Amino acid sequence: MENEFVFSIGPVVIATAVITTWGIMLVISVIAWLTTRHLEMLPGKLQTTVEGIVAAIDEAISAVAPEHGRLILPFIATLWLFLIIANLIGLIPGLHSPTRDLSVTSALAILVFFSVHWFGIKTQGLKNYLHHYLSPSPILLPFHIISELTRTLALAIRLFGNIMSLEMAAMLVLLVAGFLAPIPILMLHIIEALVQAYIFGMLALIYVAGAIQSQHLNPPE
Repeated sequence: MENEFVFSIGPVVIATAVITTWGIMLVISVIAWLTTRHLEMLPGKLQTTVEGIVAAIDEAISAVAPEHGRLILPFIATLWLFLIIANLIGLIPGLHSPTRDLSVTSALAILVFFSVHWFGIKTQGLKNYLHHYLSPSPILLPFHIISELTRTLALAIRLFGNIMSLEMAAMLVLLVAGFLAPIPILMLHIIEALVQAYIFGMLALIYVAGAIQSQHLNPPE
């Protein structure tokens, strides 16, 4: 279960989790390019599948932030798709989920952290967005900051812990029972991987929606 070293670029160490992450991003990029290269009025199987996935994600986003769905969709959809593939790729022999590595989940959590503020500032402007940190009282500013930091840390640790424990549990069961019960283990892995991707993506969506709508919740005086 080690994150094996592959090569380095100066002081930067490139490990297997990074290579796998790049591979997943490449796969998503290629599929997106192939799907959107020639859009058809009568779509084929690939276009139909992708459109169905995007429509489902758009519906979920609209339920949380109906007025800003189009703005949020590219980020949340990409995040969800990446997490689903990353969590499930451990099912392929010889590969491990990059989300079992704390550095990867930390990077994802930091990405969500900065995206929350970017969307908030983009929709409200810098002054109005920063004002909500002083509402309802400036005394609460340190608590707002602590909340931002702790929820970011929780995002990283929750995903890392769940995927790591999932892969370890699957490995232990297979070592004890051999391949007598591969189907239950496989189904458990798939369900848990999808659930963890959904939770992380939904929390990111809620955080972004909260930043966008903070002006309505705490209008400047």
